[in-house]
Amino acid sequence: QVQLVDTGGGLVQPGGSLRLSCAASGLTFSSYTMGWFRQAPGKEREFVAGISWRGGSTGYADSVKGRFTISRDNAKNTVFLQMNSLKPEDTAVYYCAAGRSAGWGVPEIYDYWGQGTQVTVSS
Repeated sequence: QVQLVDTGGGLVQPGGSLRLSCAASGLTFSSYTMGWFRQAPGKEREFVAGISWRGGSTGYADSVKGRFTISRDNAKNTVFLQMNSLKPEDTAVYYCAAGRSAGWGVPEIYDYWGQGTQVTVSS
């Protein structure tokens, strides 16, 4: 059974940092493209960042480029999202996802999703 477990969310002040983790089990992790998405109240789920199966390629939404960094450790079956210079508009539930197809910005290519972790940016 495939499981993706998202952790690391919390309450942080504007300008602060958080590091999200997503631990995967039940799949050949190194064969999967990994992505992070987020969904704010009343809004649709949106792409945040993606990373290729070996980690050689990454992609970001324009809204987070230069502030967020996605990385992965295939030996530990884990993908990370380092979030710096957080803004109130980054407040959302963040989800990791695993997929076998190309096109990391498209939710439909992902086969498995984590349960989500809440990130709240507020003073």
